Amino acid sequence: MAITDPTKLSDFSGFLNEEQAAPIFDMAARISVVQRLARQVPLGYRGVSIPVTTGKMSAGWVDEGAQKHAFAGSMTLKTITPKKIASIAVVSAEVIRANPGGYVDQIKPQMAEAFALAFDRAALRDEGPDGTAGGGPFATYVGQTTKSVEIGASADGIYADIIAGLTLLVNDGKRLRSFALDDRLEPYFLGALDGNDRPIFIDTPLDVTTAAMFEANQAQPARPGRLIGRPSYFADGVGEDEPDSGTYTLAYGGDWSQCAWGVVGGITYKVSTEATVTIDSKMVSLFENNLVAILGEAEYGFLCNDPQAFVEYTETAVSDS
Repeated sequence: MAITDPTKLSDFSGFLNEEQAAPIFDMAARISVVQRLARQVPLGYRGVSIPVTTGKMSAGWVDEGAQKHAFAGSMTLKTITPKKIASIAVVSAEVIRANPGGYVDQIKPQMAEAFALAFDRAALRDEGPDGTAGGGPFATYVGQTTKSVEIGASADGIYADIIAGLTLLVNDGKRLRSFALDDRLEPYFLGALDGNDRPIFIDTPLDVTTAAMFEANQAQPARPGRLIGRPSYFADGVGEDEPDSGTYTLAYGGDWSQCAWGVVGGITYKVSTEATVTIDSKMVSLFENNLVAILGEAEYGFLCNDPQAFVEYTETAVSDS
């Protein structure tokens, strides 16, 4: 067969199908604290409608010969609409030449981490990837809750602060099932005790699959544990990088069954040696610096049915990033 054109890097652009993209999505799901806690639903390009129960059935005692109790349960449909997310990985041309057929494996941890952090920022606080408030794509998000507790405000210690959040939820008829915790909160919990001198936080080792997946990569998965007996995950990006009116949000606790997320099948990607990208807040020419940019795009959806089923834990003092 005659050669008509030379093979170019741009020829590698295209689409990773669901099977090829699965490792990237799997790694992103283990990095994202929201994806670890909320339920995943199948999501198509046009979105999906999720049935939400608005009225629970009840039962009643029946006397002999008496009429049986009847109750009509009610449900409504809410729609999850997919939104596009993108990440650009920049590597040297030498790396591409060393592994031309498997370059996706080189950028998989970077792309997965970028997807996960951007997703969490949007699902928790409606933030854009750079931390800009209001830059998220989702119509509902966890941070819409009006329930808030300040960490360190109670003279009785961190345990009392956590219980104060639980009290807010219980008094509103909600449940505190699990926590999403920023890494900066870890020093608060290590060594903290409850009223019976028992640790309020117990670390849980990573499962074998997750540990093996991240052993050779720089990206870190959400780290599991139990806070006041409830599942919890420490992760980067849960808390704010910049305070809102002098207050940082560093954790969320609540009923994560009120949230759902999904991802559309595959990943679209492009490869370029001639584009200009922003690196460390500066515009850099790929051609001039012998670099290669790999752009990955995917579509995620998220729904928070009841933001009031959550409480946010804040800190007013400036935190170290």
